[in-house]
Amino acid sequence: MKFKPLHDRVVVRRVEEESKTAGGIIIPDTAKEKPMQGEVLAVGPGARNDKGELIAMSVKAGDRILFGKWSGTEVKIDGQDLLIMKESDILGTLDGVAAPAKKAA
Repeated sequence: MKFKPLHDRVVVRRVEEESKTAGGIIIPDTAKEKPMQGEVLAVGPGARNDKGELIAMSVKAGDRILFGKWSGTEVKIDGQDLLIMKESDILGTLDGVAAPAKKAA
């Protein structure tokens, strides 16, 4: 990826959720909501405080995160649908959840 976010912005790829419910019912694409989980692809250097000191980012590339339903700005970079959001839009990280394997193009 040739895009590098600035300040406290993060580039996220949505992670597709299961298309089946726990009871085995298959959910059609038209009824699915956009996933609120994603994988961090790139992070900016961080925000600056009032003294001009750099505040380090809490997330890093490869982290699996949970974010709000309407968070971020949808963009298309290198043919991928991605989100760019501020670090403050991230609700938290998901530990112990492996990022999904990339599909071969």
